[in-house]
Amino acid sequence: MSEKITENLDVDRSFQERVFARFDALEVYLKSIDSRVQSLDSRVQNLDSRVQNLDSRVQSLDSRVQSLDSRVRTLDSRVQVLESRAYDTKPIWENALKEIVDTRRELTRRLDRIQAMVLETRAGLSEAGDRLNKLESRPL
Repeated sequence: MSEKITENLDVDRSFQERVFARFDALEVYLKSIDSRVQSLDSRVQNLDSRVQNLDSRVQSLDSRVQSLDSRVRTLDSRVQVLESRAYDTKPIWENALKEIVDTRRELTRRLDRIQAMVLETRAGLSEAGDRLNKLESRPL
């Protein structure tokens, strides 16, 4: 074997001191690892709380979207009912409007006839008045 192994030994210190020095170095190293693990743990906890916050927000949004979806479905069904009623009543309204227009035309024709009769009656009354005036103006 090579003698270089024994070259690096610290012969000024006792065996116990060298072992304890190694233990101290190990302890420092383990404390360093422990502090890094604790730092990672706190970061993981922070991430976990943020994820939980996001999860609750997503659940809130999901419930709101479901509510909106339900409301849209309700509106859709109501619109379908209204559309079906519109198709059912459209012929009725068309007939009613046609009858109103026909009635208005008939009334206009009748009013025109009545007006013509009134004019004839006035002319006849005027003529009768003139004849009566002639008769009254004749001496007996």
